[in-house]
Amino acid sequence: MNASNPAPSRIVIASRESRLAMWQAVHVQGRLAALYPQSQVDILGMTTRGDQILDRPLAEIGGKGLFIKELEVAMQEGRADLAVHSMKDVPMVMPEGFVLAAISARENPRDAFVSNRHASLEALPAGAVVGTSSLRREAILRARYPQLEIRSLRGNLDTRLRKLDAGEYDAIILAAAGLIRLGLESRIRAVLTPEQSLPAPGQGALGIEVLADAPAAAALVAPLNDPETAACVRAERAFSRALGGSCQVPLGGYAIIDGGQLWLRGFIATPDGQEMVSAELRGDPADDEKIGLILAQMLRAQGADAILEKLAACQ
Repeated sequence: MNASNPAPSRIVIASRESRLAMWQAVHVQGRLAALYPQSQVDILGMTTRGDQILDRPLAEIGGKGLFIKELEVAMQEGRADLAVHSMKDVPMVMPEGFVLAAISARENPRDAFVSNRHASLEALPAGAVVGTSSLRREAILRARYPQLEIRSLRGNLDTRLRKLDAGEYDAIILAAAGLIRLGLESRIRAVLTPEQSLPAPGQGALGIEVLADAPAAAALVAPLNDPETAACVRAERAFSRALGGSCQVPLGGYAIIDGGQLWLRGFIATPDGQEMVSAELRGDPADDEKIGLILAQMLRAQGADAILEKLAACQ
């Protein structure tokens, strides 16, 4: 912002009310307050349908958009200027009228193994119950650890940990980023490598959504954009989008900048882990979305379409 286009007197951030979502909103609030000391930066906390419906897997009740719809309505109604999301919760196709104006620097994007009694996935005895909310993680676990029992695990991060502590699960798999952000890093028994569990597109990154016709709001948050993270996440999302990626599709996509190149790895699988195809590709970070599209074509050449047809038949 500049003298000819000053920051507004008040900036309102829409956020889910879960503890992790509020941490994310407060984090962005602090950064905006530092950038625009003359502005009052407030948070509008909201409960979304995705937070309310906890008795069914997310894939069955409408997908990731359930976590952001109410926040978008708040922006449309003028009650909020922007919304902060975990990028892995943002649908691959943005709703009409909204854009991602910034993607901030990534926290640890990997999956975390959390257990009170066991040190690693390999240490779990046959028949041990592992909880996850993600078809991606379920497919990986079923493919690599067929001796384990995989059960659905919904709820916010604190709810999931309570279920583990109550003995409902022997272990659970969570995003490391959320645990780290909430000061719960000590709960992590092992961080899974991308080779063990390829992260979800956008995992560990925060996205800031604004109205497409609100250039002033986009300019406000532009300084929060991290170009390297943004390029990686764009590649991951383009890859996922090209394969119809949603919470109904067990799919992983993870990019890093390595030696000046963008290195994207991806896979798609059936939920039972019996069929899985994977590939990787390197290229110029400026070609982020193109790299994602080409990697999707590589998986289609390996049989991804057959997997997608099976997934569609199950829905």
